Amino acid sequence: MCLAVPGKVLSLHERDGTLMSTVDFGGVHKDVCLQYIPDAAVGDYVVVHVGFAIQRLDEQSALQTLAEFERLGVLNEEFGDGFAIAAKQAGLDNPETTEQPDDPEVTS
Repeated sequence: MCLAVPGKVLSLHERDGTLMSTVDFGGVHKDVCLQYIPDAAVGDYVVVHVGFAIQRLDEQSALQTLAEFERLGVLNEEFGDGFAIAAKQAGLDNPETTEQPDDPEVTS
């Protein structure tokens, strides 16, 4: 599922001539392109879709939306461990967290 998720602009920087920012999505920080909202400032809330800020949002609406997404488990789907989520959906153990034997027995 792809969602547009609200987040708070923490910092601004330029990368290869493109206006970028670090955005906080309820504790998860991601790099976001601000080219569509070039006048966004640190502290603003923006709606982000596939790595692009597409709209500015007031703080109350942003926090309410984040709280609802958290309640529904949507933030974990968007920002959680992709391997763990896929393994859970498939009914399998996550290969990244399953213990592997230290010294597997080799027979020849």
